Amino acid sequence: MSETLRGAGLEAGAGPGEWVFSAQATFSGVDVPLRLGAQSWGTLNAARDNAVLVCHYYTGTMRAAGTNPDGTPGWWAALIGPGLPLDTDRFFVICMNTPSNVQARDSGIVTTGPDTPHPDGETWGPRFPDWDFGDLHAIQLGLMQALGVARWHAVAGPSLGGLQALQWAARTPELAPRVAAVAASPHVGPALRDAFTPLLRQVAQVGGLEEALRVITFFGLGADGLEALFRNADLGAYLAARSGTASLPHILDIARLVGTHDLAGVTPHPEMFAHWAASGLRLLTVNIAGDQFFPAAEMRGFAQASAAAGVNHTHLEFASGQGHLGCVNDTAAFAAQMHALLNAPATPVLAAAGAVGSELSGV
Repeated sequence: MSETLRGAGLEAGAGPGEWVFSAQATFSGVDVPLRLGAQSWGTLNAARDNAVLVCHYYTGTMRAAGTNPDGTPGWWAALIGPGLPLDTDRFFVICMNTPSNVQARDSGIVTTGPDTPHPDGETWGPRFPDWDFGDLHAIQLGLMQALGVARWHAVAGPSLGGLQALQWAARTPELAPRVAAVAASPHVGPALRDAFTPLLRQVAQVGGLEEALRVITFFGLGADGLEALFRNADLGAYLAARSGTASLPHILDIARLVGTHDLAGVTPHPEMFAHWAASGLRLLTVNIAGDQFFPAAEMRGFAQASAAAGVNHTHLEFASGQGHLGCVNDTAAFAAQMHALLNAPATPVLAAAGAVGSELSGV
């Protein structure tokens, strides 16, 4: 699939730290005028070497930190801010919406996908082309270049965001010398491939958006998480509220994307490990016992093999009463390891990374 991206640039958004990334993309041979919202915290320094890319989870958005419009904290607000592991007194942290962002019906979320307008004024619908992690990596590389950054200080994220971070490690480790993937896997296993995704598609056909969100919520929290959070609350009311901003076509498109994830399809593991060891990549992986999307065993064996090959790979597992969603709700379990990763020295910038010109002023 093509990774063509042309005319990438950033413009200021409506609020402080808000941006809109735009480019002409080519997905599966189809030209797509791309617009994606982004949010940043902290200041990009004069050397432009303190930028951290944070990638959002399946139903998440660019609102990773700070306070949301409804007064709730960003989904990684416990990790991103002054004095926190992703210290905004030291780092410029930026998070950008993916194409087909699930919250497409939120008026403050800028994305491009099947439920957004086509250039002809109609909705893209089924005309929206397939895109993959290679395309997403190219888009995020375009963001990096628009910032005038030679390489990221680090790339991190939970769940789908962890998959994106791993894709940076697999494709261009020299441009992401520190990578943190929380509640992720080197490949999609049977839980996602053979259980969640087929069930999601079938339920979506019969029950629509709200029932699709019910399936996502159950897999995300597990039985213990549902019991703890909704024992005295109304799950139906919660799902109805979420339905106000979510897009079913985007839910299904992101599910399709996740199903393509396989690091071995980028580079065979032995070659990948050798490249990581040679480049000095520092990798942190965190998995959760009882995760119904990404069983810890999938990453555990990968981590053991990469460490045996000489990769600087730290792997942590912990238990959470909120299952997979411990990746955003139980961040204290891995905050110390995240802090250590962000503060670890990196190898010198390779000539291949090069310096890139900035298309963004005032950052």
